[in-house]
Amino acid sequence: MKIFPAIDLFDGKAVRLYKGDYSQMTVYSEHPEEIALDFKNQGAKYMHVVDLEGAKNGDTPNLETIKKIVSTADMFVEVGGGIRSMEVIEKYLSIGVNRVILGTAAVTDGDFLIEAVKKHGDKIAVGVDIKDGFVAIKGWTEKSTLNAFDFMKKLQEIGVKTVICTDISKDGAMKGANYELYKKLSEELSIDIIASGGVSDIEGIKILKDNDLYGAIIGKAYYTKAVSLKEAIEVANDN
Repeated sequence: MKIFPAIDLFDGKAVRLYKGDYSQMTVYSEHPEEIALDFKNQGAKYMHVVDLEGAKNGDTPNLETIKKIVSTADMFVEVGGGIRSMEVIEKYLSIGVNRVILGTAAVTDGDFLIEAVKKHGDKIAVGVDIKDGFVAIKGWTEKSTLNAFDFMKKLQEIGVKTVICTDISKDGAMKGANYELYKKLSEELSIDIIASGGVSDIEGIKILKDNDLYGAIIGKAYYTKAVSLKEAIEVANDN
């Protein structure tokens, strides 16, 4: 299983939200590229980056910061947050981002999703953020009427290879991930599932690995030192 330590960006800084609430934000670093370097030094080969401002507004306010992260870390970087046009996809790919994550646009604009997958293949992932069993959009500020599991089945049919699945109720709460959800997804879907939200201890990493997940994102647990990134990578047998 692959471990993706995460950097969430707001105003060029590395921050974390509590349960997706922008009013509950903690700033961890004013130099996110230094965090990326620490990821690398602890053995990480993959990194998950989210532009929180972009997620709300649909633009790329942290592009220069992401560019710095990509060039400093020299590792596989996936980026999400406000990617709602082919132009933004290509902007990220042109600065060395390896995979872009569509969120709101994948829900609201099916034609755009199909076109993006057709043109860029496995460089396109979809972030499925779940709130009470439904897909949340616009930086988690709105809940759609789409059943999350049905939506993921549809993504599989379209040809999406990777889904980053977040249970919002678990994100940043440090109380464990929604293991039952990930087990069901892993058993019933053939796409690569990356678990996100609530991965807060080594035991959780072991459970996700045993459920044959493709990857897991470690966010707040890294920043609070609840999880040793080095140990998480070793336990996951990340390769």
